[in-house]
Amino acid sequence: MARTTKKNKAQINKQIWERANNSHRQRWQHLSQKGYDFYLDEQLTKEEKAQLEESGMPTFTVNRVTPVIEIMKYFVTANNPKWKAVGATGDDVDVAQVHSDIADYCWYLSNGKSLYSQVALDALTKGVGYFLVDVDKDADRGMGEVRFSRLDPYDVYVDPASRDFLFRDANFIQIRKNIARTRLINMLPEFEAKIKKVSRNTDIVSYSERDVELGESIQPEDITMGVNLDAEDEDIIPYYETYSKKKFPYRNVYIKVQPSPAEMDNLRESVDKQLKDFKKEVEVGLIEKELQIQQAVQSGEIIPERGQLEIKKSQEMAAQAIKEKEMQLMGEAQDAATQVKQQIMSESDYKILENNPKLKNNILDSIKFFENRIVQTCSVGEDQFLYEYTLPINEYPIVPIPYMYTGTPYPMSAVTPLIGKQQEINKAHQIMLHNANLASNLRWMYEEGAVPEEEWEKYSSSPGALLKYRQGFATPTPILPAPINSAFYTVVQEGKGDVEYISGVPSAMMGFTNQQTETYRGLLANDEFGTRRLKAWMGSIVEPALEHLGRCFQMIAQRHYSVEKVFRIVQPEAGQSPQEQEKEVKINIQIYNDYGEAIGRFKDYSTARFDIRVVAGATMPVNRWALLEEYFKWFQAGLIDDIAMIAETDIRNKKQVIERKSVYSQLQGQVSSMEESVKDKDGTIETLQRQLVQAGIKMQVDKGGNEIRKDVLETEAQQKLLRGMMKLEFEKMRDQMKTDMQSTKQDVSENEQ
Repeated sequence: MARTTKKNKAQINKQIWERANNSHRQRWQHLSQKGYDFYLDEQLTKEEKAQLEESGMPTFTVNRVTPVIEIMKYFVTANNPKWKAVGATGDDVDVAQVHSDIADYCWYLSNGKSLYSQVALDALTKGVGYFLVDVDKDADRGMGEVRFSRLDPYDVYVDPASRDFLFRDANFIQIRKNIARTRLINMLPEFEAKIKKVSRNTDIVSYSERDVELGESIQPEDITMGVNLDAEDEDIIPYYETYSKKKFPYRNVYIKVQPSPAEMDNLRESVDKQLKDFKKEVEVGLIEKELQIQQAVQSGEIIPERGQLEIKKSQEMAAQAIKEKEMQLMGEAQDAATQVKQQIMSESDYKILENNPKLKNNILDSIKFFENRIVQTCSVGEDQFLYEYTLPINEYPIVPIPYMYTGTPYPMSAVTPLIGKQQEINKAHQIMLHNANLASNLRWMYEEGAVPEEEWEKYSSSPGALLKYRQGFATPTPILPAPINSAFYTVVQEGKGDVEYISGVPSAMMGFTNQQTETYRGLLANDEFGTRRLKAWMGSIVEPALEHLGRCFQMIAQRHYSVEKVFRIVQPEAGQSPQEQEKEVKINIQIYNDYGEAIGRFKDYSTARFDIRVVAGATMPVNRWALLEEYFKWFQAGLIDDIAMIAETDIRNKKQVIERKSVYSQLQGQVSSMEESVKDKDGTIETLQRQLVQAGIKMQVDKGGNEIRKDVLETEAQQKLLRGMMKLEFEKMRDQMKTDMQSTKQDVSENEQ
């Protein structure tokens, strides 16, 4: 096989475009361009205008297409898409929320709302719209930012064999643009020399049937020359950017990561503490053993020499035990600190790892697999190769949003089914107006020489004009137009309804209704029924495409934002100050140990695993009045409180209103609590008073009993002592009650104040 040179790659790029621009693609672009022309109210060809003018008929149009398309675009793009990231593990959940914030940041940075509106308009009028996700390397002072952008559908060429509505199965997707030479040099200054060698483009083709005249729209393919800063005409040259899928071998490697030197020092300290306790136990055991041996020598059970040998042997065994324990503790600590990490790497990187003797033993397992990567090949002109990159993603960064998918890369627009009806409406209106003109401007039949022609041409249609003719000639006779067929009125009357029926957009959606008043529930019902066809398109095409766009963004963003970065995100909300609307998000935060060594990262964005979901219906508009009515009913039913209802309104400073409502509710609760406390204190006072009375009665009863029992007392002294003790006890109890009553009254007085 011959070696593929850079020149060959450039030539292949051009050949891909020539084959992709086949008869099917050209026919699609012709029909697509016609739909777009009708949207721009360019609904008559040059030949049709000439024929109408030759017949004296008007050339105006009654555009029913543009309002329908505009309201469809509004309902699809009323709000920004919302992507929800779902984390795989606990750590990934936190990073998943961060990803949602980063997506909002990049969407805002790219002016995403306007882009989305343009892409949706392309889908509705041209059949398909395209998003592109790439990296602006010069943004953020060279750090780069991930951006969304729009591609002109007529600049995108897809593998004709693709059968997936998102073109994921395509062998290639090519962007072919006609760009002014100076602009391309500004875009790619490092390739200036090659760009200057390219000859001008001769392959600019227009598929529009309209005539480019003053007052008509100008489209990109109409511009075949540019103007540079030297006020000179410059060429438009072809630029090719081809994306293709290629399988590359990869390894899913499980690697044992050993502790760092700093971590080893920490492990050593921990082991030393445990070993110290073990040494104490061994030393105590050794002393006990030595005492036993000494006692045995003294008793004569063993001779002194044997005793010395036994002591030495015990010391050696103790030292060996300490050494083995140290090795055991160190091994257990090291194993506990050793991590097993899963890493995806290319086959070439795995070979380098495997051939390293020091690192080879750390490989626990590896699984070989193949994965798609996107190869981007760029060239300009016939044979000027610029560059070729392998992107770290497995899906095309070009995401289509087709309107009516036909099973091919050539979808149909929403305008195409309306063209015939629009032409019918235009023709009916033109005939009716032409007939009215003929009725208002009579034609006359006369003998040659019977009338002064200039005078009759000037005054024959003027009210009250006196027209003279020459004697001897027959009286001029007016030629009355034939009465117009009533079918034309029916066509005009039914035409609007037919457009609504074909498009699925009733007049109520555009703000037109025959009813003088309409309930909120009725408006909500109109929105629900009127948008069913749009919702079907949203659910089956748009939202899956946006979800795919979110995944493409995820792949590119995770690989680009690999260093520590701070994102400042603005999230406008009614009632919030500019400071409250700002949100700061940090990723890839380095974690350091006490020795200043990097030991990991917090919110590691590049390695987090999560999936992307798009929030269904997030881009559709919400009938605020109808929704508020429902909230009010829920409030009346007691299902929600007033604070929850206020949060859904659009009143100014609603945050402050909610805060004031919360403070008021708290104060009301405190007042109620204080009232209950006062009631409790009053009850306590009454209870204490009753206890005081009961104590007095009890004392009198006890006193009477004592008088009765005095006869049985041995001495008068005993009686006196008993009375004294009872008196002291009563006085003590009375004083305590008075103190409690005084304290209670004071608490009540303070609460009332």
